[in-house]
Amino acid sequence: MRMKQRIGTILTTLFLIGQVFAQGTTTSDFFTEIKNYDLSAVMMADSIFANEDEMRERAEILGFIGDNYQRLFVHFISIIQNPLNHYEYFAYGKTKVKENICSFQGIIKITKSRLYKEVDIPVDSEGLPDYKQGYAECEVYLYEDRKEKLAGFFSGKLKMGFLIDNKGEFRYDAIRFYSDGFSNNQFVGFWTSYSTKSTKRSHWGDWRIPESGDLDIGAGEFSIDDKYVKNGWENYMLAWVYYETPEGKIARQKEKEKWWK
Repeated sequence: MRMKQRIGTILTTLFLIGQVFAQGTTTSDFFTEIKNYDLSAVMMADSIFANEDEMRERAEILGFIGDNYQRLFVHFISIIQNPLNHYEYFAYGKTKVKENICSFQGIIKITKSRLYKEVDIPVDSEGLPDYKQGYAECEVYLYEDRKEKLAGFFSGKLKMGFLIDNKGEFRYDAIRFYSDGFSNNQFVGFWTSYSTKSTKRSHWGDWRIPESGDLDIGAGEFSIDDKYVKNGWENYMLAWVYYETPEGKIARQKEKEKWWK
């Protein structure tokens, strides 16, 4: 019973903090149509088009857990659309906090989708890309394996930006990749321990972390306040701040390690 009450409290809080996803741009409803596309193309993209001529490797997810902004690693190994309900996706992956790795399974469910009426790429008459640009909001429930050490479950909301190009292909929205503060696949939620029932904030995203308080002090790109570096961010700092040093080169290689395999 207490677990149900706790989940109810979490969902209420998520509704309130969901305003982080508020948009000021005029949009039209796309919920009925979104089921005809596969969002795993956005959530599982290995590479993205930073523009029409440049393909870039997608960076690993950045995340934190707890009020001390302890670094959280999240990697989705597979995301598969439910053949019986195209608004739902089955997710499998792994998380890592310090040296503790847990596998998880769960559900990602689309609850809303909109198209922007004004897009960042001009509508073309001849030669210019003619794209549709939009976003989807989802409820997320990911359950770590109870048999593993320090396991729990994540619950929250995910917002992802997508493109439908002039060939009708569904793509990751990276139109503003070179703009300050670029981000995508933004998750805001909580992690709850199976054993202690304690709940911690846990947010993650591509290139930036939503609602990250004073952890992120960067203007153009993600940058960590010195007071939080000791909470699992040491290697990240070496890799991307002191990248020209020998230690920085070693750290970049470590950032690219496939720890989930």
